[in-house]
Amino acid sequence: METKEMRAALFDRYGPPEVLYVGTVPKPAPAPGEVLVRVHAASLNGGELHGRAGKVRPVTELMQRGWPKRMGLDFTGEVVALGEGATAPKVGDRVWGVLGRTFGSNAEYVAVRPRRLSLAPTGLDLVEAAALPVGTTAITALRDKARLRPGERLLVRGASGGVGVVAVQLGKALGAHVTALAGARNLDLVRDLGADEAYDYATTAPADLGRFDVVMDTVGTDHPAYRRLLTPSGRMVAIAFDLGRPAASLAYIAASTVHGSRRVRAFSGDPSHRLFADLARYVERGDLRPVVDTVFPLEEVAKAHRALEAGGVRGKIVLRIA
Repeated sequence: METKEMRAALFDRYGPPEVLYVGTVPKPAPAPGEVLVRVHAASLNGGELHGRAGKVRPVTELMQRGWPKRMGLDFTGEVVALGEGATAPKVGDRVWGVLGRTFGSNAEYVAVRPRRLSLAPTGLDLVEAAALPVGTTAITALRDKARLRPGERLLVRGASGGVGVVAVQLGKALGAHVTALAGARNLDLVRDLGADEAYDYATTAPADLGRFDVVMDTVGTDHPAYRRLLTPSGRMVAIAFDLGRPAASLAYIAASTVHGSRRVRAFSGDPSHRLFADLARYVERGDLRPVVDTVFPLEEVAKAHRALEAGGVRGKIVLRIA
């Protein structure tokens, strides 16, 4: 008999990683137009840490009302059922995608609209592939928002993190000269990914770096200092804000998107089928490869959160679910 329940990562209150546990919840049924995916793996994202800790409660409550709350934004897996009217992808297809503006992919199954996923790249293990859906953020930032051009100088701040490792590789694929800021122990990694220059963020001041056509910031602090590194026609894309000063940081980003030169680009990530398909093509061409720091089983979700909070992660932490 087919089970009507599944395992999922849950929490009943805001707090440290230890509030997380694996419990049983109803297995979703695909609504009309949806597909049901058996999840193989999911990555851990910084926003989930803030959501679990209660640092962004208005956003968390908007995305999920009531308790217990769920974890997980992106996923890789296999389509196991189609809702009424859904024709693609097909049952048995290997896919990757994102749930949209909610959490819940740290679970054995997800029901999702086809526009939020695509076929996963061929030749890539689905657990490894789970490190890459965040790459849609790098594509949007560098290709679509900054319109990075061949020969331009790109600075990637936070270059060894989940988005950063993709941004370094994508910058090279788009023909840029890439400078990476990362921790000292990760400088060899970012050079191996294609960075032309790599500097330790702890010992390198912004003023020591020179000028850039594009700055991609994944850290969220000191935006004015890095914005000053832009050439007159330069562009900065900020995908994070300063949680220590959230109001001031968000106000600066908002103001700098419309006032003055060297404007900051900011966006709310909500990737589509097209972006995931583009991401798969970059992987299949050899332009992008996953960087997996550690793989944890779903049962160790609290341990995985603790590891990400500790910092120094190279690429992505991945939860193995299937």
